[in-house]
Amino acid sequence: MTYFSGFCLRGESELFADWLVESEYTVAGFSYGAIRALEYTLASTRRIDRLLLFSPAFFQTRKERFRQLQLEAFRKDPEAYRSNFFRNVADPSPLDLCPYETQGTIEELEALLYYRWDEEKVRRIMERGTVIEVFIGEKDRIIDVKGALEFFTPLATATYRFRKAGHILRNER
Repeated sequence: MTYFSGFCLRGESELFADWLVESEYTVAGFSYGAIRALEYTLASTRRIDRLLLFSPAFFQTRKERFRQLQLEAFRKDPEAYRSNFFRNVADPSPLDLCPYETQGTIEELEALLYYRWDEEKVRRIMERGTVIEVFIGEKDRIIDVKGALEFFTPLATATYRFRKAGHILRNER
C-alpha cells in the first residue's frame, strides 16, 4: 500500500488501520495526504484498485480571508499554529498526536488551503476501474464538512460519514 500523511504528521496511518487495505494496489491518504494520494493516483501508470481518502483537506468553499488568516498565523508563530491545529485535528477525541507530529512548511499549508478538488480528476480515476472511498467525520473542525460531503457523495464509490467523529475519525470515547 502507498500511504500519504497529513499536514505536519508522519506515521499516522496506524490510526486508520481498521479501514486500510494492505495491498500493493491500494493508495491512501489523510487530509493533505488525501490530496497527494489523489494526484499520485491520477499520474500513476501502475494498477491501482482502491483509493482511500481519509478526511480529505477540503477548503475550496472557504473565503480567501480564511486562507490568509491561516497562513498569517503559521508565519507569525508556527509552533503555536501547530499546537492549535493538532488540538482541532484530534477533537472531539482525547487522542494525543505527539507520536505522529512533524514539522510542516508554509508551502505545504498553502498547497492544501488552495487545492481545488476537481470532479473530472475523480471521474478519470474511476474510469480506470479504481474504487474511491471517502471517510469524513461530521464533527470535523478542520475542513468544510458540508462542502466535502456535497462534493464527494455523488462522485465517490462510497462516502462514509462518522457522526460523532472529528478530523482524525475518532470520537470522545
